[in-house]
Amino acid sequence: MRRFEYEITRYPSEEFTTLVYSCTGDGSCSLNDVPLDQVEVLKGILNDSGTKGWQLLQLIFAKDGIVAFWKREID
Repeated sequence: MRRFEYEITRYPSEEFTTLVYSCTGDGSCSLNDVPLDQVEVLKGILNDSGTKGWQLLQLIFAKDGIVAFWKREID
């Protein structure tokens, strides 16, 4: 049977100075006005964890930063 370990990491809002995530009344959500350098910060986080074998499950955007949920298979 395959087994997994899980990790939850927090990234403070200071790392994302102008990241804007908004949802409309009908539940549609999008990233707005995101400068390229902020996209690169997020991409760096994803790639760094990915090279260590972690698979992103979910990102949650909040006013204080981002919470990421990861999993990876263990032997």
